[in-house]
Amino acid sequence: MIIIDYKDARPIYEQIVDKFQVLITKGALKPDSQMPSVRSLAVDLSINPNTIQKAYAELERLGFIYTVKGRGSFISDSDSYRKYVVQELRNRLDDIIVQAENIGISKGQLVLYISKGEEGL
Repeated sequence: MIIIDYKDARPIYEQIVDKFQVLITKGALKPDSQMPSVRSLAVDLSINPNTIQKAYAELERLGFIYTVKGRGSFISDSDSYRKYVVQELRNRLDDIIVQAENIGISKGQLVLYISKGEEGL
């Protein structure tokens, strides 16, 4: 399910967060299903449980999971992670629009490119 890439420059907890985000967003992990326990995932991945705890805390902060005291962590409903993904896409598009305008490409040209492909620019 989760494979750590030790050649990746990102911290391990970030890799775990990213991989769970993908699994949740694609629907591989269903809303209200239970996440693996911190201890069992740490053993499976052969990493420190604190790293898993940090990843779970970040996933909870982002709205991908929720925690029930004494029961564990569970996948949030689809609206939470969909809203997150939409906001991330908006942020990236805003950055692209600013970069394009800085080099003389208008929003209209970007829209044309998105709708028709490369000949739009």
